Amino acid sequence: MAFLWLACSDSSPDPETGESESEESVVIGNTPNTIPSDITIVQQATKICQVTGDYDKHLNELTLSQCYSRYRMEGTDLGVPFEDGDTTWLLFGDTWGPQSGLHDAIGYTTDKTPEDGLKLDFVTDDTGIYQGIIIPGVNTTGAFEVPTEGIVIDNEFFIWITTDHSDKVTMGRSVLATANRTNALKGLYSKVYDLSVSKFINVSVVRVKNSDWNFLPPHEGDGLVMFGSGSYRQSHIYLAYQPVSEIKNRSSIQYFAGIKDGKPVWTGKEKYAKPIFQLTTPGVGELSASYNKFIKKWILLYNHGEPEPRGINLRTSDTPWGPWSETQAIFRPWEDGGYCHFMHTSWLHSNCDNVHNAGRENEWGGEYGPYQFEHFATGDHYSTTIYFTMSTWNPYEVVLMKAILKKN
Repeated sequence: MAFLWLACSDSSPDPETGESESEESVVIGNTPNTIPSDITIVQQATKICQVTGDYDKHLNELTLSQCYSRYRMEGTDLGVPFEDGDTTWLLFGDTWGPQSGLHDAIGYTTDKTPEDGLKLDFVTDDTGIYQGIIIPGVNTTGAFEVPTEGIVIDNEFFIWITTDHSDKVTMGRSVLATANRTNALKGLYSKVYDLSVSKFINVSVVRVKNSDWNFLPPHEGDGLVMFGSGSYRQSHIYLAYQPVSEIKNRSSIQYFAGIKDGKPVWTGKEKYAKPIFQLTTPGVGELSASYNKFIKKWILLYNHGEPEPRGINLRTSDTPWGPWSETQAIFRPWEDGGYCHFMHTSWLHSNCDNVHNAGRENEWGGEYGPYQFEHFATGDHYSTTIYFTMSTWNPYEVVLMKAILKKN
């Protein structure tokens, strides 16, 4: 494969760290080509239940969590899950409620069987109203200032969150924050460092044993494989690696810089990060990655618009850096029972549903934020059932989805 050696003597500040760059030689590899998929979608993604809100108008039933009655949550999105022993935490995005600003709600559940739905409890303030994420010195209450990932390491909580929304930038910066368990139960985190202002604004992080994967920067210990996207819904997907033991040290991150001689190339500079596959039109915002132990595949879900398939896109790979499969649409809003069922269509187009929020009759719903429950997946060597949350915009709620995949 073609690659490029860059002799760098640029002493200008690095755009991510502000540090000056010393002279060095950097190897840049090739963006991997995509390959035909060896995975068949046996069952397109279907809705199990509505996770948030009080009442599911589509299924004509009360929700398990009763989010408004119990916590005064009027509407929310995202629902990023991460595992913590017998508990699953879910981080929600801009939440409508009685407080000023858009606070990001924090839910949790001990349910283990997603087929039966998920009943969530929420972190609350002293009055019983949902408590949003608080990071002193970091704005977390504006639109698009939302959590994108979380992990628990040795009883310490870490979350990645976006901030710096403005009229010119939808999501300007991502931040890593941490809390001990006591503070996590209050929604109170402290900033560790700025992660990115370019290619890792939305992130999805998977913990791995390094020895399971040839060509990760170290061969021993545990690591964090990080998938990222940059400018909101205008990005390719990128890859990085960080040792678990060095999570608080931003300089320990190594970025995937392409493929050279069939092997991944890593660099300490984010600006040299290469996409893990080429998109016709970069358009990725929210994304989620997991490793499926049943079919032994990495699974990547992300929302995208035209000319890529409209809907929730699925790609799979044997390794984090690829080659990744050609995309398949695992959820299509029209064909798979979204619109006219649990996603609203404007009455100007069709009067086929009544699921919209009050006063939003003329505003379209839309699918986004497919966040996988890696630990809930089931299956065998040949097939797997995966579960993920998905946001619907109108109604401004989160639903639980499932799909069945099979190896060809």
